[in-house]
This record gives sequence, C-alpha cells and structure tokens, in this order.
Amino acid sequence: MPRLPKRIACLSTEAAEILYELGEEDRIVGISGFTTRPARARKEKPKISGFSTGKLERILAVEPDLVLGFSDMQGDICRELVKAGIEVHHFNQRSVEGIFAMIETLGRLVGAEARALALVGELEAKVALAIRSAAGLTRRPKVYFEEWNEPLIAGIRWVSELITIAGGNDVFADLASQPSAKGRLIGDPQTVVQRQPDIIIGSWCGKRFQPEQLRIRPGWDSIPAVKAGELHEIKSALILSPGPAAIREGLPQLASIIRRWVEAGPTAG
Repeated sequence: MPRLPKRIACLSTEAAEILYELGEEDRIVGISGFTTRPARARKEKPKISGFSTGKLERILAVEPDLVLGFSDMQGDICRELVKAGIEVHHFNQRSVEGIFAMIETLGRLVGAEARALALVGELEAKVALAIRSAAGLTRRPKVYFEEWNEPLIAGIRWVSELITIAGGNDVFADLASQPSAKGRLIGDPQTVVQRQPDIIIGSWCGKRFQPEQLRIRPGWDSIPAVKAGELHEIKSALILSPGPAAIREGLPQLASIIRRWVEAGPTAG
C-alpha cells in the first residue's frame, strides 16, 4: 500500500488510541503529551504537542506525511502546518455517532477499513447493551456533568448522549449541542441549583475533581446531589476524549453511578 501515509503525527489522544487499536501504531511518529491510551504509547512515541498548544518546528521535526488534528482548539496549529505544506486531516466529532464516523474514516485513511468497522461494531454493541440495561431502571436521575470549574462548563454533546444512554437526564442538555466550551459556559452557578440535579459528576480536564469545592458553593447545599453525597468523578481521559475509551470506560462508569443511585431508593434523590 505505497500510497498510504507512513508517518502520522497525532495531535489528539483518540487518534493515537484508535491507530493502536487498528494495529497501525508503527505509522505513528508523534503524539500529544496528553495521550494516555494505550499506556505504552507514552513510552514508544515522542510527545510533540499539547492539546491546544504546539510548536510547528517540533511537529515538523518528526517529518510527518499526515497530521491528525481535532476541534477548533487545534485550528491555528493545523493552519500553520497546511501553510508549511503538510497534509492535515482535521476531525471534529462531537457526538457518539461522530465518534463512530471518525473511527471509520481513520480506518480508511490507513487502509484498515475492515478492522475499523469491526471496532465500531464492538462499540455499537456496548452502547446497545447499555440502552437495554437502562430500560429496566425504575427512575431516571437528573445529572449535572461539570467539565470545568473555573468557570463552570457543562458537558459536551457525546457526554450528554452517554448520560442518556446510561439512564440519566442531562440537566444541561440544552447546552450540550454547542461545539465550543464557550457555548457551554454556565454564567450563573445558581442555574445549577435551580435545575436540582440528583447526581453531579466532575471531570475537570487535566486535574483532580474536588467535591468539597462544590459543597461550599453558595446555595449548593440545597441541591439533592450535594445533600445525598452523590458527587462523583470520572477521569477526563476516560470520557472527554472522543474515542473508544469514552464508550468502553466512560459509559460503564456513568451506568454504574446511575444504577447505584436508582438502587439506593428515593431518599438518595
């Protein structure tokens, strides 16, 4: 397959994760410093960028014949790469279906379409299983997913969809379709109080969730989730990267949290 890219630089974590899944890791010549999956990638591949930051010279130094980027936050560096004559494929998946489409597209880019379709089939089966399991729940909790704390940012679309799949109702589903973090800003923290979530999940990208910080926010002691101690963390690497990990690990954690809330009975809400 001489016309396929041989030296791929992955500026997003899920691109590297998927190429390893497809058995095409030998093509990777550089990864994001935020890459955690698979663990061996951090040992095997040079780190050439952050998520929203990257130096053109450092990326060019690995001599890529294809760079894989993601989202508007990597738009500037990808523009520089295009101007430098590098081929770039810029993904922008924001939904569960978008994740599946991204995997299929990446599989075609590297000549591994059959393996990509098999991976998507596996992930689709996990989603279907979660939906069937959630159908048996006797009630659905209201869930607030906090992607960032200063300022407050509600969960992105694929997270909101996974909450629904797991059996919950995202209290900020109205913001989830906004592609940028700015569009999901919660200007007034009292808005969360007004929506009275039964469960709060923190996934502060790049740092540890601190539930005690939520407890002391003015007025938040009246939120059912705070009163019941339903304050949970899902590591950002497991749910905020739009790739297989969000479905394999993020979704089961959401489902477990929701199921435990349901089984605890009405007093937990």
